[in-house]
Amino acid sequence: MSTVPEDVTKLTENTYKNVMEQFNPGLRNLVNLGKSYEKAVSAMTLAGKSYFDAVSKIGELAAVSPVSRELGEVLIEISDSHKKLNLELEDNFKHFHKEIIAELEHKIELDMKYMNATLKKYQTTHRDKLDMLEKSNSELKKLRRKSQGKNATKYEKLESEYVETISSRQLDMQQFVADGCREALLEEKRRFCFLVDKHCTLTSSIFGYHSKAQELLGKKLPNWQDKCTDATKVPDTILTMIEGMKSSSTPQPSPHPGRYSMSTEPPNPPPAPALKAHPSPLVDMFNHTEQPKVSSTTEKKASTGPRDDSSLPRSVSVATGLNMVKRPRVITIFPHTAGSNNTLLSFQDGEIIILLTPEEKDGWLYGEHEKTKRRGWFPSSYCRPFTEQAEDNRSSAPVRSVSTANLVNQQSNSMILPPPDYEESSPPVRSTEVSAVPPPPAYSGAEQNGIVKPPFLGGGNPFATVKLRPTVTNDRSAPIL
Repeated sequence: MSTVPEDVTKLTENTYKNVMEQFNPGLRNLVNLGKSYEKAVSAMTLAGKSYFDAVSKIGELAAVSPVSRELGEVLIEISDSHKKLNLELEDNFKHFHKEIIAELEHKIELDMKYMNATLKKYQTTHRDKLDMLEKSNSELKKLRRKSQGKNATKYEKLESEYVETISSRQLDMQQFVADGCREALLEEKRRFCFLVDKHCTLTSSIFGYHSKAQELLGKKLPNWQDKCTDATKVPDTILTMIEGMKSSSTPQPSPHPGRYSMSTEPPNPPPAPALKAHPSPLVDMFNHTEQPKVSSTTEKKASTGPRDDSSLPRSVSVATGLNMVKRPRVITIFPHTAGSNNTLLSFQDGEIIILLTPEEKDGWLYGEHEKTKRRGWFPSSYCRPFTEQAEDNRSSAPVRSVSTANLVNQQSNSMILPPPDYEESSPPVRSTEVSAVPPPPAYSGAEQNGIVKPPFLGGGNPFATVKLRPTVTNDRSAPIL
């Protein structure tokens, strides 16, 4: 099939125009879309990193659970795997930007200038050759008109030269048109080949990314799926711990608090000392001097009710305003030294002890030192009940205290107190409240623990036992007036 040179020339020009008017603008649009693609992938990887960081944190929470530890480790592994794949994807798109977007953007500007210059050159050359061919044809026509006259042989040689020149220029024209068309089509193909080659490189890079993803996830995915197939499965260590809890002895319940006391005995208090504790000779003096006044309302209630205090627990205060939640406490009035016996409790006077036993045993009480937190036995006569001033102020009812050791019942062991110095100024004592005090028992010079204290250290009158003798004076002098 023969092709008309004009059709070939038209194809050539259309090819150049197609590259300049469609291909290059398409590349420009492709570059812009590629930049948007990069931003989207960058935002995706950034959001994916934040997402899988959150997954990892949740996995860390599950990793500390005795039941869900393995699931937490799986979540952490999944997070790490996806973050690695995101890093690989970021690297791939760095190559995408460098090898495709940046290079295409650079080539578009150069190619627009190159294709425009190439098309103009082709059109100029084609026009020149065509003009020369047309000029040769017109010259040949003029020469043939002249040869039809008388001297025909004179123009035969010249006519043959023009015919040869025209044939040569036609061949040259055809060759130029063919070469121009071929060059235009190749220019177009080179550009498409370049674009295909770059995207083949991108595809190969993405294929490598997906191959790494398959290799990384394909090995771990079955193990991850096995960990979550049965949500009711409990690890063997937890089952052993639960079975151990079932087989262990049931703890003893706390005893129900009594009517007057919320405290309970310690689980295993040490045995009380074998010797009976000696009462302090001054303990009743302290209790007598600090006995609170009782209102008439309380006296009326007490007169109507039972008078037997021995039925109350000996380690509890029966004050109306007492906080029943707290354990009873006592304040020491004499120092006590345990010595080498580790079951006894050492203390100084004025310290607080929390009682741990409801009743005394042979004159001993068991308690805990409030400051040192040490526990031990101590004589009940070395202390008195302790009531806080704030609790006394908050209590609207009158207070009637009973000693932890029930010191009221120990009046037989009390000493006789001397009368105060100004007896007429002291308030009268109700006969119903104070009974006759028997003579005190004999005590050795050295008290228990080897410590002796005079009565005035407890707050009494140091001159209460001093007897004044009458004085006689023979001084008959008088002032000089």
